[in-house]
Amino acid sequence: MARISPMMVVPPVIFAALAGLFFAGMMRDNANELPSTLVGLQAPDVAPEPVPGTDLLTGIDLRSGEVTLVNYWASWCPPCRAEHPTLLDLQAQGYRVAGINFRDTADEAVKYLAEEGDPFFKTGFDPKGRTAINWGVTAPPETFIVDGDGTVLFRFAGPLVGSDYEQRFLPALQAATGG
Repeated sequence: MARISPMMVVPPVIFAALAGLFFAGMMRDNANELPSTLVGLQAPDVAPEPVPGTDLLTGIDLRSGEVTLVNYWASWCPPCRAEHPTLLDLQAQGYRVAGINFRDTADEAVKYLAEEGDPFFKTGFDPKGRTAINWGVTAPPETFIVDGDGTVLFRFAGPLVGSDYEQRFLPALQAATGG
């Protein structure tokens, strides 16, 4: 009787298990959306200092009774640069846009806002990414919609541009603001 070597069985079993996991991931409702454990919870603390020359964003600002957009950004981040005109437009439309500068230098953050325009009513400065960890930020840009009582309503990972922005972010923003 021929014996089957375990080395002949293990690779196909591993392959089948991985294929099953990948298939299950593709079949979930929002396969392109990163889940956020913050949605439905109070927003975490914000950075303890502002970008120099700007006003500090505080937890009180997130519980002011108005919907606030919290945007994690960096001067070195090309997708952040791509979404910057959208942030300026949202500010011009009257939305409260707060910015938390992420893993950057103060000089570069100040220079960027001076050159590109400052869409933020208040800011935070998070040079080591510690605040970003509490918010679950994986990489900038990421934008959170925070209700007037400080509850995180929505997380959008990636730049606020294109069809994903139009089809996912804008409806969530409209739902949050009743517009």
